[in-house]
Amino acid sequence: MTSDTMQKPHDRLAEALADDMTAVNALIRERMASEHAPRIPEVTAHLVEAGGKRLRPMLTLAAAHMCGYTGPYHIHLAATVEFIHTATLLHDDVVDESEQRRGRPTANLLWDNQSSVLVGDYLFARSFQLMTEPGSMRVMRILSNAAATIAEGEVLQLTAARNLATTEGVYLQVVRGKTAALFSAATEVGGVIADAPEAHIEALFNYGDALGIAFQIVDDLLDYQGDTGATGKNIGDDFRERKLTLPVIKAVARATDEERAFWSRTIERGRQQDGDLEQALALMNAHGTLAETQRDALDWAAKARAALAPLPDHPIKDMLVDLADYVVSRIN
Repeated sequence: MTSDTMQKPHDRLAEALADDMTAVNALIRERMASEHAPRIPEVTAHLVEAGGKRLRPMLTLAAAHMCGYTGPYHIHLAATVEFIHTATLLHDDVVDESEQRRGRPTANLLWDNQSSVLVGDYLFARSFQLMTEPGSMRVMRILSNAAATIAEGEVLQLTAARNLATTEGVYLQVVRGKTAALFSAATEVGGVIADAPEAHIEALFNYGDALGIAFQIVDDLLDYQGDTGATGKNIGDDFRERKLTLPVIKAVARATDEERAFWSRTIERGRQQDGDLEQALALMNAHGTLAETQRDALDWAAKARAALAPLPDHPIKDMLVDLADYVVSRIN
């Protein structure tokens, strides 16, 4: 086996885009600076330099390269995407009252909620400044729509997450909002900035959308059967935070009256006690909902791979195909 095939698709993509990612990281550091509020770069650096995969900005760079773009503005758009993502993480950790992110204490724990919210607002504002620089109204429309959709998805999750009436359709709407919207915007703007044919831009959007959905379903599944060391999260965090994710939604749909009473007590009313997580896992296994959720993730990964078909052959295209497989391989 060659070293190339042993590398994870994400790492191969990072290697192929290394020079561009260096430029993106330099632009992020430059634009997260603040002359008057040193708290801003402190909080931002804590999250930005925590070793995240930078998957979303890499998708923008990959799409632009695949479509033959030779200008400078894919760097600005990739940085824009990362700023939007980082802003949402800062806000999410406040909303979720999280204490750990990427294996490190969250910004709201190290500083306070006010700092996390306000620095998140600053990064959103910075992202809007950055997205204007290529001078493309279409690019601005795509990225600003994505920012609005993300916020809408987060608010929808607030009302849906603890409501046993939440369906798989509503779950998918939440996921499309809070996760897939930025994936699809990241890939789509790469094609738009390259002035690619409409069929290629649509293919890139569809790839990002399906990849983002697969990514979030896997994240939700890993909460119940992941490796804490690898994910940086404790098993059952979503259960303790009373988040109604896909494996639970499927279990509730098949629940007996007694099982539904259990879900109502633990998720809707939040009256959790010792042994409840183990009981929740037992119910999900009894109804096969963890395995079914995994199949759903695999289906979305297949849709992502299929979406790339209209695009011309390119080494990066092969990496994006492998990336779709890798996203779902995390649950094996």
